[in-house]
Amino acid sequence: MSGPAAGAKSPQAGGPRPPQPRRPGGRPPGPPPRGGLPRLRITLPERLPLRAVLIAVTALAVLVGGGSWAVYGSSWFRAERVTVGGTVQLTPAQVERAAGVPLGGALVSVDTGKARKRLLAALPRIKDAEVARSWPHTITVKVTERTASAVLRTGSRFTEVDRDGVRFATVDRAPRGVPLVQLTPDQSAGVQHFGTKRLLQAAIAVSADLPQSVHGKATAIRVRSYDGITVELTGGRDVLWGSAEQGARKAAVLSALMTARPHATHYDVSAPTAPAASGS
Repeated sequence: MSGPAAGAKSPQAGGPRPPQPRRPGGRPPGPPPRGGLPRLRITLPERLPLRAVLIAVTALAVLVGGGSWAVYGSSWFRAERVTVGGTVQLTPAQVERAAGVPLGGALVSVDTGKARKRLLAALPRIKDAEVARSWPHTITVKVTERTASAVLRTGSRFTEVDRDGVRFATVDRAPRGVPLVQLTPDQSAGVQHFGTKRLLQAAIAVSADLPQSVHGKATAIRVRSYDGITVELTGGRDVLWGSAEQGARKAAVLSALMTARPHATHYDVSAPTAPAASGS
């Protein structure tokens, strides 16, 4: 019976492994990958030719320099005009002057944030503004103007006040359809507690809460106390509003009441759960 020579150790028994063939370059082949697919090795050159590196750096510098010159130094992207949108009472020329956008220089150099700040500081009628670049030659300005919810008499002139209580303009004539706030406070402890500023804010809130069908007919809002606000309407009519609280509910009740009693001269929604109308 033939077999391995006595004393010979097989690789399974822990004996020396037979020599393995070497690849060109001196490295023995690694174990075959799972799945039986050969491994691919891609060898990149360790160093690029110096000439290629210089050419790449030069090309990049030309691109960066050319782009910077095109944006900052050429006439391709100059700030040449300002366009204005959103004006109602203001004119585009007023807005453009207040923005103070420098023309003739690079469009990218225009500080849009500073232009917006100049607008808001110079024109209180502007509630908000957007200033942006419109390539290649334009700065666009879009403004949102404040809307008067009430006016205050200031001597022979009128001060417009928006729904936030901001006094933003003084005009010679009161805007049509905007009620005049008349502060005629009594000397009660409530008035001393709230002060005229709080009473004015309450009047502004009432004006903002009036139904659209009624707002244009309101001629004045008389304020005697915090819960003593009366709205005067055209045709000698009036509405006892009470306090500025529950404004939306009072507005809905007033609309329904005026529909049911269109010829009444006095409406009372100070207690919206128990409204009343009188006169004819």
